[in-house]
Amino acid sequence: MQDIDQRDRELLAALQSEVPLVSTPFAVVGQRIDMAEKEVIKRAERLKREGIIKQISATFEPRAIGYRSCLVAVRVDDDEVDSAAAAISAHPGVTQNYRRNHDFNIWFTITVGTDSRLGLDRTIELLADEAHAQVVRPLPTIRLFKTANLEMIDAHPADPDHGGIEETHGIPLTSVEIEAVRLLQRDLPLQPRPFDVLARLQATIGPDELLAAARTLGERQQLRRFSATVAPRKPGFSATAMGVWTVPPDRVDELGTRMAAHRAVSHCYLRPTYDDWPYNLFTTVHARSVDECESIIHELAADTGLTGGRALYPIREYKRERANYFAPELLEWESSRHGLTERSAVS
Repeated sequence: MQDIDQRDRELLAALQSEVPLVSTPFAVVGQRIDMAEKEVIKRAERLKREGIIKQISATFEPRAIGYRSCLVAVRVDDDEVDSAAAAISAHPGVTQNYRRNHDFNIWFTITVGTDSRLGLDRTIELLADEAHAQVVRPLPTIRLFKTANLEMIDAHPADPDHGGIEETHGIPLTSVEIEAVRLLQRDLPLQPRPFDVLARLQATIGPDELLAAARTLGERQQLRRFSATVAPRKPGFSATAMGVWTVPPDRVDELGTRMAAHRAVSHCYLRPTYDDWPYNLFTTVHARSVDECESIIHELAADTGLTGGRALYPIREYKRERANYFAPELLEWESSRHGLTERSAVS
């Protein structure tokens, strides 16, 4: 891997900040940093080959485009964990799936949109059935105290249910806007007119229509940003703990805010409890080692006076990928479950 120079750093900063939604975005990026369009594309190609640029694409606000997400914990027999995880990972809306060091041994995140005939609750129920789960516990976000920036999320997605609230918000998308979302979440081609190339992948939408839809989605805050995702050069973290805490209801606001302020906490959420799951506050911690994670968890306990918290660690990663919105694979998965399209709540 070549070392990046100052001009590379300038380009990375520009691409991470914003790739403009215009016909010739790389020419505009070049104008901002005094670099020719050809040089922008050439350097970006090399940075992608080196694995420094991971992808250039849109990031959407899931709830605003009609999606619901949920963190789910399930308990399966230890000798069936791998097969259960495979059944869960087969769903196209499962973005992350881990085995953790707890009796609830599989933890996954599921994202489902308005195009689902089953809905989120019924989908979770079916996945639990297919995994032969003994117990299933949906853990949607009730309140978000803190979430990391997008680069941290991408590098360390230990607790990925970002804003998995029960309600959806935003203006319903038109058929053209749905096609635009499908295209804009793809990796932007490194060519002078990249949106023309994207539009050719779907005959029902032209490049001008694609860009107009993208700008509209941005104005509505349904499209959060269009930019490059860049791998951390020196992340420094090799251990991630999901600290879970039992917090009295009258102290949730106080202690959630206090924990979220800790520099080592990247995410902090309030989630529901169950008879067999008393932990309502979740904090994600990143450190250089498990010992350092444990030290931070102890520090949080001492600072808040909480006892009985614990740290959960990933033992095995089964799946980790970005959400793919309005993917045809979802309907294919649901269609293969004949007679199971009636909606029901997870009990």
